[in-house]
Amino acid sequence: MQASYTDMATDVPTIEAGAFTEAGITPSVEPRAFLVVYVDEGAGATSRVVELPDGAEIVFGRSRAVTIPVDHDKVSRQHARVTRRGGQIVVEDLGSRNGTRVNGEKIEGPQPVVAGDEIAVGPAVAVVGVASRLGRDARIASPDTLDDRLASEVDRALRYHRPLAVIMLRLEGEVGVIDAAVERVAGNVRRMDQIAEYGRDEYAVIVPEADRTGALEAARRITADAAAPGLIVHAGVAACPDDGGTPDALIAAARAALRVARTGAVEVAAPPVVPIPGDPVANAPAMRRLYELVARIADTPITVLVMGETGAGKELVTEALHLGSSRRAQPLIKLNCASLPETLLESELFGHERGSFTGAERRKLGYFEAATGGTLFLDELGEMPLGLQAKLLRVLERRAIIRVGGTSEIGVDVRVVAATHRDLEDEIKRGRFREDLYFRISGFTLVVPPLRDRHEDIGPLVDRFARGFAQELGQREPGVTPAAREALAAYAWPGNVRELRNAIERAVVLSAGATIDLSHLPDKVRDAARRQAPPSASSTDMREQLAEMERAAIEAALAAVGDNQTRAAERLGISRRALIYKMEKYGLKPPPQRG
Repeated sequence: MQASYTDMATDVPTIEAGAFTEAGITPSVEPRAFLVVYVDEGAGATSRVVELPDGAEIVFGRSRAVTIPVDHDKVSRQHARVTRRGGQIVVEDLGSRNGTRVNGEKIEGPQPVVAGDEIAVGPAVAVVGVASRLGRDARIASPDTLDDRLASEVDRALRYHRPLAVIMLRLEGEVGVIDAAVERVAGNVRRMDQIAEYGRDEYAVIVPEADRTGALEAARRITADAAAPGLIVHAGVAACPDDGGTPDALIAAARAALRVARTGAVEVAAPPVVPIPGDPVANAPAMRRLYELVARIADTPITVLVMGETGAGKELVTEALHLGSSRRAQPLIKLNCASLPETLLESELFGHERGSFTGAERRKLGYFEAATGGTLFLDELGEMPLGLQAKLLRVLERRAIIRVGGTSEIGVDVRVVAATHRDLEDEIKRGRFREDLYFRISGFTLVVPPLRDRHEDIGPLVDRFARGFAQELGQREPGVTPAAREALAAYAWPGNVRELRNAIERAVVLSAGATIDLSHLPDKVRDAARRQAPPSASSTDMREQLAEMERAAIEAALAAVGDNQTRAAERLGISRRALIYKMEKYGLKPPPQRG
């Protein structure tokens, strides 16, 4: 077995009961339910898994007699109760002083909860999980289950400052060898983790409560579990929030790490997303106007504030500003202000002197000094703590820094570009951002429109991403069917260009060099197209029509290869496991084994 790694992390499958019927699977017994409980009591964070069998009654409180004791002054002796009766899980506040919250909202009376909901009792957070007691296959979730679970885990990681990592796996070998390896991995990950199918022979593992170091260790364990003769395993890791603060950004970073691993690199820290070559796509009038402004101010010293939603392309605008200036031959240094705590962020920005704090064994140059003569891009500036905002303002006004632990000023010649997805004027009103810093950085403000407001760019971006990813995978450039293009154009893209990029990368992987069709797109993209489609002249619902088309395609593929599921999956451009799911969904029972 061969294995290679880059930054990675893990996430295992907790499958909601409803997910079985969607996947065409009928649980043979009642689904297993449990709570993943995280408690931060000041002396250190702990986590545990508490089972919720039918009839269970779990009590949180400060008393030692309760099921889950939480020793905190905001927790009452008998604070909250979680019960399970059959298929329903209910949480109830027991008259506590400070209340119980579900997904951030204070509850009044008994409150039903489902998989993924968060119950907060003082410093304790319990995440509800529901999983099947089916065979090991059921522990391998679908891509859509992956999306939902990752979204909830990212939200929890950012809200409660918990570590989180994602591992992307690529397995190369015979189908049977790969299936057996994935089964071994699924059987050995932690209960709170989740493994899910991402694309053909590619899997994602979500690893809550794991930082980069823990994720790398998890990746080594996973590749060891998968080991088999004739099998090649590559893994890429991304950590939240260092490599991304959204599900799409994390997946993109983990896949970038996976691409680096497949080239032979080992344990590369924070790998960049591989760029798709070419000039910025600016077919939409708003984007043309934006880049006209970029060209006009690129070669000026003015500080620029780039605003826009996450994933809209603020970093590309910054690169255009840098490349269009006389500083283009000097460094463009990028720092995400949301990825580091205040003390470490100050050291990264301004550097530190030897002995200035524990572990400072030598002098270190900060980002300002590293970017001298060039451009410094401060991404997510709205997340910078107030104390550090004052120091940044001083540097921008004096054009000089003082290293942490130092006393003398050091002049710097840096053009600063800042970016944020937050409304800084609203942040000022809330007391979370300095007004004087806002006036200093917003000498010129550029606003990147969201992708949903520039439909003219979607088609060219799809073609560019498809071409770029096909080249990376050594495949011929895939075409895109009209139906797929219509679905891509109809979707709102809340994750903007980054979400589109991830969707096309997955589609290229699934299509395996064939034409990209509706079946290769995420369910949420296909669903958006169905909702916006005009009513059919027939009385048959559009969803039923599409299902009949998919069923017919599966039947035709099976007939063409003599019911060989592996070859049928290859013809359809999907994995064998996905084919089995769909066969069960449409009542196409697998044929008996042939002699």
